[in-house]
Amino acid sequence: MKVLFVIAGIGSVYGGPSKIVVELAQALGKRGINVDIVTTNANGKTDLDVPLKTWVIKNFYRIQYFSHLHFGDYKVSLSLSRWLFKHVVNYDLVHTIALFSYPVTITHLACQKHQVPYINNPQGMLEPWALSHKSWKKKLYYAFLDRAALNRANAIHILNQAEANKIAPLQLTAPYIFIPNGLNSQDFKKLRQPDLFYQHYPQTCGKTLILFLARIDPKKGLDMLANAFSIVHRQFPDTHLIIAGPDNIDFTSTVQAYFAKAGCLDSVTFTGILLGELKYAALAAASLYVAPSYSEGFSMSVLEGMASGLPCVITTGCNFPEAGEKQAALVADIRAESIADALLWCLKNPQEANAMGDRARQLIFEHYTWDIIAEQLEQVYLNILPSNRS
Repeated sequence: MKVLFVIAGIGSVYGGPSKIVVELAQALGKRGINVDIVTTNANGKTDLDVPLKTWVIKNFYRIQYFSHLHFGDYKVSLSLSRWLFKHVVNYDLVHTIALFSYPVTITHLACQKHQVPYINNPQGMLEPWALSHKSWKKKLYYAFLDRAALNRANAIHILNQAEANKIAPLQLTAPYIFIPNGLNSQDFKKLRQPDLFYQHYPQTCGKTLILFLARIDPKKGLDMLANAFSIVHRQFPDTHLIIAGPDNIDFTSTVQAYFAKAGCLDSVTFTGILLGELKYAALAAASLYVAPSYSEGFSMSVLEGMASGLPCVITTGCNFPEAGEKQAALVADIRAESIADALLWCLKNPQEANAMGDRARQLIFEHYTWDIIAEQLEQVYLNILPSNRS
């Protein structure tokens, strides 16, 4: 079976979806599926230093990059378009990631022209909050391009039932498949030590650290977190908040203003993106993890916090009600007061909070690793493929 993944960009500044496509391709490749990824060399305001229009061989998959031009929020690549219309017919199935994206739109058109089955994974971009952000652009794009493409898809890859419930008003006609995001279990089997993080950020040593690990973006709820942390910090003055994540929209100064207005900016450290061992050290140094999002598809960083055994506070916008049902995380309403109450409960009840972290770690390893998810997705592919192509 030959499967093609298409995503507009996999630079680290784009957060979860970039990581998802690479790790999912790796897991599927381990199962003997021939997997290719095509994308642009975009990386926010810069370009990735990668070879263009040639296959780069990775473990268990290949990837090819194409040059692009920025038109506002859109990445346009004529060379990728030409490649898709010429080569998409060589694949049994195409899996696109995200929406409101020129490369994804062109892929859907190429698949329709050559009658190649395709699946789209919107990664939460169809949720009400996401659609309301920059709404006039998205409404036009959706009405004229994405809605028809989704209805013609062989399936829409939904991450969980909560996401499906929120997009039900769109009345899409393509069938849903329900498969969550995951993580590489080997990355979290052995918990790291925090020393490396303290070396880089000595002002955090000896503090009770609360970790936010995600893009600096309006949908991540940092305005609510500022007010919530202000409440927490007044009761627990030794708490210190770590804001760790990339910012490709110049939003950090706005976020800093939120915390300054809330009166707690001096107890917040902005690290930028944390990668590799430094990220794992930050997870080891943290006492709590928080995801105050307005809207998510299915957050990779939430999975990482839970896999690290941290007591996690997430919102209903994170679309992970199972974590609450399994008593593996506290699921707060999308309000600063609710987030603060959940964080305070963890700080006031450390033994119970740590036990919740242990349950979280067990839940992730039992149900949310890429090996498990790749097995489920392979069966979906086989069910979609016509017998003469599979």
